[in-house]
Amino acid sequence: MPQQRCTPSLWSPLNKLFIIYLGLITVFFLGRLGLFLFYFQRITHSNTEYGWSFLYGLRMDTMVASLFLLIPAILLLLLPSALKSFANITLRLYLLFIFLLAIYIENATFPFFAEFDVRPNALFINYLEYPKEVLGNIWASYKLEIFISSIMLIAFAVWFWRKSKYFFIQVYDISITKRALLFLPVFILLFIGVRSSFQHRPANISDATYTNSHLVNEITKNSLYAIGYAYYSQSNNSFDMKRYGKMPIEEAYQRMGKLLDIDPKRCKTPFARIVPSTFQRDNPKNLVIFIQESLGAQFVGALGDQRGITPNLDRLSQQGLWFNQLYSNGTRSIRGLAGLSAGFLPVPGKGVLKRNKAQQGFFTVAQLLKPYGYHSVFIYGGEKRFDNMASWYYGNGFDDIIDESKFTNPAFHGIWGVSDEDLVKRANQEFKGFYTKQQPFVSVMFSTSNHTPFEYPEGRIEPVAGVKKNSVENAIKYADYAIGLFIDAAKKEAYYKDTMFVIASDHNVRVYGDNLLPFEMFKIMGVILGEGVESKQINRLTMQPDLLATALDLIGIDNLRYPILGHSIYQDHKKDMSLMKFHQMYGLRVGNEIAIIQPEEEPITMKIQNGELVETAHNNELEKDTLGFIIGINALYQEKLFRPISEADCN
Repeated sequence: MPQQRCTPSLWSPLNKLFIIYLGLITVFFLGRLGLFLFYFQRITHSNTEYGWSFLYGLRMDTMVASLFLLIPAILLLLLPSALKSFANITLRLYLLFIFLLAIYIENATFPFFAEFDVRPNALFINYLEYPKEVLGNIWASYKLEIFISSIMLIAFAVWFWRKSKYFFIQVYDISITKRALLFLPVFILLFIGVRSSFQHRPANISDATYTNSHLVNEITKNSLYAIGYAYYSQSNNSFDMKRYGKMPIEEAYQRMGKLLDIDPKRCKTPFARIVPSTFQRDNPKNLVIFIQESLGAQFVGALGDQRGITPNLDRLSQQGLWFNQLYSNGTRSIRGLAGLSAGFLPVPGKGVLKRNKAQQGFFTVAQLLKPYGYHSVFIYGGEKRFDNMASWYYGNGFDDIIDESKFTNPAFHGIWGVSDEDLVKRANQEFKGFYTKQQPFVSVMFSTSNHTPFEYPEGRIEPVAGVKKNSVENAIKYADYAIGLFIDAAKKEAYYKDTMFVIASDHNVRVYGDNLLPFEMFKIMGVILGEGVESKQINRLTMQPDLLATALDLIGIDNLRYPILGHSIYQDHKKDMSLMKFHQMYGLRVGNEIAIIQPEEEPITMKIQNGELVETAHNNELEKDTLGFIIGINALYQEKLFRPISEADCN
């Protein structure tokens, strides 16, 4: 007798959905466990209850899995049996894509975490805009990781496709009437899973922040959720400022002005003022700002390193203004470029180089000096389109840009562009030409060498012992070599005596650490050189806008009008403070206290003790000042108020 086919239980579709849920949770759990084991030594030193990471992480994972289960729930419960073949193949293809995506992202998390000390976030999305540089970098740096993940993806795809051939078919033997009855309770359950909260606001990525350890909090997160959250935030092209808190703009400006010692109402434009020069000159000097990619303080001998990686910077530290307590304002190049080219502080969301309202009419050093006859040029060894640099610099007063395409027969050409020695040699030629024509000039130079995969030409440096050739240590040593090459060549030229040179980092190579805000990794190098500049160690707490204001003071133009959010170290107005942006977190440091604000989190105050951050009693005023900076900086951008200052604005 032919066997009778059993009608599946009404619970069958629920069973299928639960198996899919368990599969996704397993992938996410294994990724989190891998990070946990890989960084276990650091985690155990964090002095936090890190075991909760897996429970809080399960909440994040459930939110993602519940979202992905919505389509299978619709197909399994609402499609008629006549479409079961279509439904089966659609479900298999959909789930294959979802699982491969999840496995790929979990694999990609490891090298991303190693580079940035965070799970994939907005940086992950932004870098996709530059496939040439990014794909070249990935291939050069992560061949083994690519091989392992490829094997995993192929093996899973083959296994899944074979095992899932008839996985969903029997569900459609249940009448659609019965299956449809399940849809509402399943939808409600998945909705609860996605929302993960019965409170007014749904849960979000900030719910993974449950300790004072940045590392533990990041491991707790879900990479797919972090990427989706970043994409959602950026797709709105603005940041929801209410997530930080509320404050009237007048109070925000007043609090910014108090700490910066700048009267926001002195001129019609907030924070604009007329600045007398401490070094007034009949013939003002040229200005060169040489921005170093990722040259962190921990590599520099003059800042305490003992490996001898930076002999040229160590030498130059005795020949000009050397900043021992200089801190970057952010962790991306575009933040450093804005700080050193314009004196701006980090705005919430995308940096101003990539924001629509900053592409024209935004204050820069080029616009400031143009009325005084200065020719301005941005010189970069890579492609000018990267991070929207061309649009921003051209749109805001720079006369010319020299990028990768304009270098002929470079000594070395890597993934990120020509080498630093090609950059400095070309810059020296340009400056000689300007000086010969008696053309005052201001230039921003931006290096490329200190960037993964850390490529540089052979025969220039003696590699650092004990590390591989293409390492950050050797890249920094080569960058230092190019700095020395540049200054030594400039000293032989006539333009040197009439030029001020700023050499400073955009940010550290990797901003990581166990502190909630790894403030110590914001410390960077900075020096100002030039004929007649005193040799002096600056021990005051300084930011990148302070460096720009100091350089402008030194070139000797009296009564400059500008809105720079910092002061020359020669002026009594300079306050010892630093504002730091770490992803979506802000920290305002005054002395040894740091107030920290994160989206949808209560502000906290921490004190620096023995190099670590220890939570202390709330400093309500400092926390309000921090919020004031966040809201005030955003308003300056949104209202297009950080702009060149005319006599009508300020007289």
